[in-house]
Amino acid sequence: MTELQRNSSVPLYAQLEAILRAQIATEEFLPDQRIPSENELNRMYGVSRMTARGVLTTLVNDGLLFRVPGKGTFVAPLKINTVSPAYRGIREQLEAMGYETSTQLLGAAVEDVPEWIRERLGLASSEAVYAIRRLRSLQGNPISLHHSYVPARLAPGLENLDVVNEQLCVVLESQFGLRMRKVAENLEAIAAGKQESKQLNIRLGAALLRLEDLIADGDGKPFEFSRIVFRGDKIRLSFTYDF
Repeated sequence: MTELQRNSSVPLYAQLEAILRAQIATEEFLPDQRIPSENELNRMYGVSRMTARGVLTTLVNDGLLFRVPGKGTFVAPLKINTVSPAYRGIREQLEAMGYETSTQLLGAAVEDVPEWIRERLGLASSEAVYAIRRLRSLQGNPISLHHSYVPARLAPGLENLDVVNEQLCVVLESQFGLRMRKVAENLEAIAAGKQESKQLNIRLGAALLRLEDLIADGDGKPFEFSRIVFRGDKIRLSFTYDF
């Protein structure tokens, strides 16, 4: 066991935090494994319970640990870093990392979608809209829900094409000449409702990431609106900007 250097200029709490971070990073503590309690850390490292509590709280706030009342503190499940699907498809990213993915088609048909979706797409209330709904799984476990809306006049017969084995953006470009040139994105943290908890096999109220993309062509005319809900305990979205 690594000992704290009491003659060091580095505070004891910072040393203990570094030790625990290293143990998590090297998988000495595995995901979902309980880590030593405040009392145990007190005995192991000779720090006060207040110091130990502060270190654990920091790691909880950073998403490395999570607390279960009455049971203890556990290592959080590993999160997978991905970029927005507007830059590269989620399935493509995950498979490039070596993960096994699968996609279930939940629906692909013309629907009477809410008015706010029509407004995003700049459509009249009488225009038909395709709703494409898919559930994506990672290693057999549900990880994200994908809801996409496309004006029917721009992609006639879309419901008959393969949007499970092919990315929707690829189908729209190759079959209908709808090429993504502009994207407006919104990212929001939400709590899982009844439908999300059932489809993603998570508890009601679990943390989710909801990403909305409005995709347009070179003239700025939108041709797809998508809403993707990711499990917050599995996925981390990264954004990079060049100035």
